[in-house]
Order: sequence, then structure tokens, then C-alpha cells
Amino acid sequence: MHPTIETQMLIRKPIAEVFQAFIDPEISSQFWFDSSTGKLEQGKTVQWTWSKYQVSTQVKVLTIIENKQIQIVWGDPKSTVDFIFEEVSPNTTYLRIRNYDIPLQGAELIKFIIDATGGFTTVVDNLKAYLEHGLKLNLIEDKFPPF
Repeated sequence: MHPTIETQMLIRKPIAEVFQAFIDPEISSQFWFDSSTGKLEQGKTVQWTWSKYQVSTQVKVLTIIENKQIQIVWGDPKSTVDFIFEEVSPNTTYLRIRNYDIPLQGAELIKFIIDATGGFTTVVDNLKAYLEHGLKLNLIEDKFPPF
């Protein structure tokens, strides 16, 4: 079995703006992680940190196709994530996040699928609120205790 986790959302912003939100940690830190050691660049490895949870992860950027796709390997266990950007209209982007190459089986795989699906859904929801309305909903920060 080779499961692929996918979450998606229509974002009412131009494709370049949605794409840049994932490349530039000054933007990404408004809706996802607290800090990063740098912008995403093909072949580069950066570290993302969620200070509230005292968690960091190495993110290796495999592929960047401007305004189309970002492909990374990250996490523990390591898995591949594709951020896929599709222009629906000049001011609307369809974003899909796919997570695959998950080296787990059985109950561990099921737990990973549940956690990753919920996590990426929260990221996409937070992104939509931030880019479309300028709102910082703090969904990532408020997802898990301690409060």
C-alpha cells in the first residue's frame, strides 16, 4: 500500500502570491511555523521551528517550479510533500498539498495519515484566512495543548 494524503483549497489570491507564501518564511511564519533558517530554494535544507511545541524539523527542498510546484522531504519519519499551485483565474489559485512516501505500516501509518491530514488541512485553512483577509487565526498555535 502506498497511501497519499491530500488536502486542497481555493485561495482567492494570484498564484504568485500563494506560491510566495510557502517560499518566503516571513509570510509562512504568519500561518504555519514560528521561524525558519531561510527561504525555500531548490537543493537547500532549512529548519522550521514551532517554538510553542518545542519542535523543529529539517526541510530538504527537492524541486521548485515557480508558481507551479514545491517538493520537499521532511519530518520524522521522513516523507515527501508536494505543494501544487494551479491558476484558476488571474486572482484565484487552487492549492493542493500531497504527502506520500510514508515509511510506516499498520497502526503507525494510520496515525500518521490522521495527523498529517489534520495538520495540512489546518495549514491550508490558516493560509486562506491570512492571505484573503489578513487574519491571523493562530490555528496551528491553538491546535494542541498546553494552552
